[in-house]
Amino acid sequence: MAHVEMHRWELCRSCTEAGRTKPDRNPDGSGKAEACRCKITAWRTRWRNPAGAPRSEVFARKLDANQKSIKVENDKLTGAYIDPRDGKQTFKSYAEDWRQIQVHADGTEQLVEQHLRLHVYPRIGDRPIGAVRTSEVQALVKAASQTLAASTVEVVYSRVKAVFKAAVRDRLRFETPCVDIKLPKPKGKVDNVMTVDQVLAIAGQVPERYRALVLVGAGTGLRPGELFGLTVPAIDFLRRTLDVERQMVRVRGQGVELRDILKTEASRRRVPLAKVVVDILADHLRQWPAHPELGLIFTNQRGGPIQQYPLGEVWKTARGKAGVPEWANGPHQLRHHFASLLIEDGASVKVVQKRLGHASAKTTLDTYGHMFPDNEDATRAAVEKRYGAQPEVDQAPAASES
Repeated sequence: MAHVEMHRWELCRSCTEAGRTKPDRNPDGSGKAEACRCKITAWRTRWRNPAGAPRSEVFARKLDANQKSIKVENDKLTGAYIDPRDGKQTFKSYAEDWRQIQVHADGTEQLVEQHLRLHVYPRIGDRPIGAVRTSEVQALVKAASQTLAASTVEVVYSRVKAVFKAAVRDRLRFETPCVDIKLPKPKGKVDNVMTVDQVLAIAGQVPERYRALVLVGAGTGLRPGELFGLTVPAIDFLRRTLDVERQMVRVRGQGVELRDILKTEASRRRVPLAKVVVDILADHLRQWPAHPELGLIFTNQRGGPIQQYPLGEVWKTARGKAGVPEWANGPHQLRHHFASLLIEDGASVKVVQKRLGHASAKTTLDTYGHMFPDNEDATRAAVEKRYGAQPEVDQAPAASES
């Protein structure tokens, strides 16, 4: 049971002369001695946690100490007890322990580590996990939004939220501080899309070895990592299909590796290939055979795997020479171009979602919804077809007046 005791005091003259070491609060069992004028400056609440370890907390008022005693016993009975020492573990220490036991794909594991290290630890890493306030989490989100895209801020915040959720389960906190956090609104829709002429212009300016990569990207809508990780076994030249099963993943300190991991389960998909894309792939492989070990279709100038960042410089140079605007800032623009081709040709939202490997139709609509035609004429025609210019209405006979 929790109990309250005196912690600090100032002895009065009579107690000092009597040689006492603490206030004579109850000398004869009948109450406080009249001669004792000692001043008690602090009270201590002592208790044992559910594991039996001793704990204590000091208060300036006896009332507060008594309330703590009652709360501790009530929390132990209801299962809401949080050990104060556990909450003193720093956010970084706990988050690192949490990160090590998560079942993540290699690429995701690296992203989690990077997000925490670069954007979270500098703000709240040294704070006791039990003391982090909602306002501090909001400040973290605000700071991240100054340098990161809204979608990335949302991902970083999801890592923080997951850590605090685990801390609540582990009884390091009673509740999470991730409540009513305002996130920046994602830009969502794509404002600019490359035209066919612009794609061909860039393809004409990149080194010949990368020309097919640009054209296949425009004709399949693959993400850059999926495009760089495309292998010969993934192509069915006879049926003209492409299976997205692997992608090139950047490994911290080790360059890139071909991994059997994708962004989401929906990313694992089959993409129909136009004959022109199949022909481009075949011509490319005749001139530059696939990587002998990995089977990669696209390789760099040294015959090794392609990395996005060096290729980004190649793209930038080609874009400048082709006179394409700066917003076309990388191979990912080929994915937007592919989506625009499907939409212009009348593909439905679900078809575009499936071809691009989006996890939901909402993602497709948020990004490309403004590209789908409104088709006002079709709406008018649907009504005109069924009702005509002036439909005749059968009127019920008027009721006779009595």
